Amino acid sequence: MDRNLKVEKSISITASKEEVWEVLTHPEKIKVYLFGTQTQTDWKVGSPISFTGEYQGTTYHDKGNVLSNEAYQSLKYNYWSAMSGLEDNPDNYSIITYTLHEESSNQILFTWKQEGFGSVEGHAHTEQFLPDMLKVIKELAENK
Repeated sequence: MDRNLKVEKSISITASKEEVWEVLTHPEKIKVYLFGTQTQTDWKVGSPISFTGEYQGTTYHDKGNVLSNEAYQSLKYNYWSAMSGLEDNPDNYSIITYTLHEESSNQILFTWKQEGFGSVEGHAHTEQFLPDMLKVIKELAENK
């Protein structure tokens, strides 16, 4: 796990922080922007989170734990992907952080950050797909 490999991207969304938060935490919305992934968690600090689905013909079951949750402001969880090729141990978990910053009453700056990658290829993959994923999150929030 390379802790120095990070990806951080932001997008401005014309919606309320509640509308953006719903997109980020509602399993049916997550499924739309995360390649059909089924997400299961209650988003409480310390609770497990699981992501299951199929990507390019391969079934996956990824997992993590909710590390912090400040409703409508920030959400952080750790994350291990079976597709990383790394052993399932805490040292091999990435950290995902969502931050919502209210720029004005109906304008939110959403930032998605991932720290730690199992490979340069995994980092490059995230760099490549993240801008499109952020656009879908924006569309979902703005077109409630």
